[in-house]
Amino acid sequence: MGKGSDRTFRSLRGLEKTASTSRVLNLAALSARNAGNLEHENSPFFVASSLNGAVILRHRLRDQERESFDRIRYTATKLIIPFERSDLGLGGRSVFVSERGWLDAFEELRGEAPDFARDVAVLEAIDELPSLDPFLLREHMKRRGFDISPSHFEISAPDLARMQRFVGAEIAKLIELAYRDTEGQEGNITRLVEALLSARTDDRLEPLRLTLRLEKENYKEGIFAWKGFLYYKWVLNTLWANLRDVFSELGRVRVIGPIDTETAAELEALKNRLRQKMERQVKSVMNHLGVYDEVFSQLTVNGNALAFRDFLLKSPEMFLSLGDGCGLVSHIATYWRYQFPRGKPLAANVMQLMDTLQDFEVSLGADTHESQAA
Repeated sequence: MGKGSDRTFRSLRGLEKTASTSRVLNLAALSARNAGNLEHENSPFFVASSLNGAVILRHRLRDQERESFDRIRYTATKLIIPFERSDLGLGGRSVFVSERGWLDAFEELRGEAPDFARDVAVLEAIDELPSLDPFLLREHMKRRGFDISPSHFEISAPDLARMQRFVGAEIAKLIELAYRDTEGQEGNITRLVEALLSARTDDRLEPLRLTLRLEKENYKEGIFAWKGFLYYKWVLNTLWANLRDVFSELGRVRVIGPIDTETAAELEALKNRLRQKMERQVKSVMNHLGVYDEVFSQLTVNGNALAFRDFLLKSPEMFLSLGDGCGLVSHIATYWRYQFPRGKPLAANVMQLMDTLQDFEVSLGADTHESQAA
């Protein structure tokens, strides 16, 4: 249900400079960043203006929060309307999408505005995703038919800064190929990477457009798709170490307190199922990235721009699948480290451990043969 104040679990002040991450969509920050941008204002996320200063979170439900839902859920989409957009630390009112009675609470939060059904549909579409990362969210909303300005899908400034070095190394060969006849450009990879990752079209990328043989009407879509694959490669590159730790520590985590034989056997079976599902998910993600790497290699090694261009323009299905898989492994890697910080005992009581592992298993979905049996 809607809450009168949302200060219970964490201060919102830490989110003030965050625009979009896998767990946060900060429309308040995006609104401030795009002040005066008519495209941003004319194609907002929501019809109700009150909602376009909201903060949307992918939130892991606590035990008492789960009781508010009619079906078992471990994560939910949380909409927070700040009391003051310029100072999120003052808190706000909130509602979970799909909790019992949420539509009445949501109607009260949004105030007097037309097209209630459209704003509900936007939130329900967001709730379908495992992650709020900007590339996955943009493609999903577009496929659902919502006309939302691309300026709502920017990478957050801290993530952008960390990503630039990785992207520079990834595309150095292509920069050399595209700018070999352009005086002075080949030595300025940093500026070109900044231009590529910017949300706005940049004239400095014109030689790149010509190299990729992208017509101007396809240019934005092609560049966006390319940024998406680079983004997911970067995210996964930062996650591998933590993910390997999950595999390793899963077999070594110790149960605190008594545990009966039946529960111990159930716990081991759960660990084995989870390990197998995680391995399949990682393999699926790697297969998608392998296809991208192959066509990118054809471009940079063999000069086959057409194959790479066609891949970018025909990749929405793979794009969504890659984003979905990336969100799942990100959730597992980061939440495991949150539950079991480095330097602390690798131990938990049986209920806490079962709860965490069941959360992971549910997020990864049913096995193929389980789905068929159902």
